[in-house]
Amino acid sequence: MKRIVLIRHGESMWNMENRFTGWTNVDLTEKGKKEAYEAGKLLKANGFHFDIAYTSYLKRAVKTLNNVLDAMDEDWIPVVKSWRLNEKHYGLLQGLNKAETAAKYGDEQVHIWRRSFDVAPHEQPKDGTGSAFGDPRYAHVPEAYLPRTESLKDCIARVMPFWECEIFPKLKEVDNIVVAAHGNSLRGIVKHLKGISDEDISSLNIPTATPYVFEFDDNLNLVKDYYLGDPEEIKRKQQAVANQGKAKK
Repeated sequence: MKRIVLIRHGESMWNMENRFTGWTNVDLTEKGKKEAYEAGKLLKANGFHFDIAYTSYLKRAVKTLNNVLDAMDEDWIPVVKSWRLNEKHYGLLQGLNKAETAAKYGDEQVHIWRRSFDVAPHEQPKDGTGSAFGDPRYAHVPEAYLPRTESLKDCIARVMPFWECEIFPKLKEVDNIVVAAHGNSLRGIVKHLKGISDEDISSLNIPTATPYVFEFDDNLNLVKDYYLGDPEEIKRKQQAVANQGKAKK
């Protein structure tokens, strides 16, 4: 049996403030760090170990992975970072409060910006919030590849080459991989693995800092997938994610 565990980062500062984050490099809250550490303890208690880890260039995912591996006493394993695992770029929405934006434009429009498959928010300028232009982390990335906004379709198109050429083929060499990333980059991977339609992917809510396990046979065929943790707590976290883009009543 071979396994890939996907983990969305723990609560970030802008999750707490209910802001569109995207490529903005915000940190974890203390709650987020604790969530990640508890996820690592849960994985260890269930007998998991990892051969290699992958994460994005954004510190909320990097620090989530660090806390997970620290709790597992596996912070010595190789870690590969890639900009391709970054969150969906939210364009001009980055930095705005989601509920205030919904109050201004309506819940339906914000849901389209957040969750539709092929509608992107308006582009931000090159010097906008969280812009990759001029950021030394992305100096090696051709400028044509750096987004100024993205739909989920665009985000998936960025993520999948790394998944198909680097992460998934690694299962031929090792048995256990962990990927710490973001709600939308992980939704793209889950969509691919489970064959979710363009329409249905909008309703998939991945909870924060909750191990999502995918098991494969030796021929790399998906056998089953499941979350680790208390089912009721997982449902609560999923509903919290779903409610982020709604105007306050």
